[in-house]
Amino acid sequence: MFRPRALRDRRRCGALPVLCAAAALLCRPAAGPAVAAEAGLVPVEAVVPAARDVDADLALAGTVQARVQSNIAFRVDGKVSERRVEVGQHVAADQVLATVDATEQHANVDNARAAVTAAQALLVQAEATFKRQQSLIASGYTTRASYDQAQETLNTARAQVEAAEAAFNTAEEQLSYAELRAGQDGIVVSRSVEAGQVVQAGQTVFVLAQDGPRDAVFEIPEALLTTPPRDDAVDIALQADPKVTAVGTVREVSPILDAASSTVTVKVGLRGPATGMALGAAVVGRGRFERQTAVVLPWSALFEAEGRPSVWVLDDQDRVSLQPVSVKSYATGSVVLSGGLDGSRRVVTAGVQLLYPGQKVAVVKGNLP
Repeated sequence: MFRPRALRDRRRCGALPVLCAAAALLCRPAAGPAVAAEAGLVPVEAVVPAARDVDADLALAGTVQARVQSNIAFRVDGKVSERRVEVGQHVAADQVLATVDATEQHANVDNARAAVTAAQALLVQAEATFKRQQSLIASGYTTRASYDQAQETLNTARAQVEAAEAAFNTAEEQLSYAELRAGQDGIVVSRSVEAGQVVQAGQTVFVLAQDGPRDAVFEIPEALLTTPPRDDAVDIALQADPKVTAVGTVREVSPILDAASSTVTVKVGLRGPATGMALGAAVVGRGRFERQTAVVLPWSALFEAEGRPSVWVLDDQDRVSLQPVSVKSYATGSVVLSGGLDGSRRVVTAGVQLLYPGQKVAVVKGNLP
């Protein structure tokens, strides 16, 4: 059939865009975030993790603490009448820290003193009676029964004096307990009492950090404790001024694991005087451990599920699932794993916030926003 030339030319021109679009689809590169979004899939980045040698030298933040801390408490009940020290104040041994109302203790001392005086008067009388009986029995002017009774009365009076003096000493000791004194030189790091407050015997009133050796205290990841350090030395530096340094030795490892953080408290004893490192100062400790083989992933790959660290892994259909992992340590921008991955599956390293198990995703190249 005869068609005008203009119509045939118009149809040829209309076919060109279709052919160009098909060629563009065949020659396009890997999907990008924009293409994935148009397809209705969440764009993610993924890698196939591989184990490699990891430098296990570790730097952690900690604090300086006294090696010995004492809980100081009154030994008697009472109402606090005076508090003489503040938190952070240095105190000397036997210095009075606080006092309680000692009205009752003073009354007890007065009563005990009066009891001693009365007992001593009876003793003097009993001694005089006994001496008289001694002289009478020698001349035969008294009976043996009277003599024995006088001797028994004397012994009883002596025992009463001893008991009264013991009660007096106890009352004076109780009076001394009305003053709370420091047992050692140190710094007051905590107090839990104010004037006018009623306290019970044994209730902690102050916490005293004793002068002497200092510890740097750290929270260490549990996984690191399975590998011994290359040497015993730990380098300590003041966080506020790295020029202030010290060397310490691991002194104590807590047997209790913090279930929330999977860390263990480790105390590093500082060698020599910790000059420039005040109590409570923030420090950085560096320990040197043997190099280990481990999987290292970007920190963005880590996800928390049911309180446990996990990562999202991909199957052959680009569907994701959660895989629990064990974290050995954290580094700047990365996390070192000690278990959970065998290197056979891809791990999502970016875009983990919007995923759910079984979701199909689009693996893209390039940095996600």
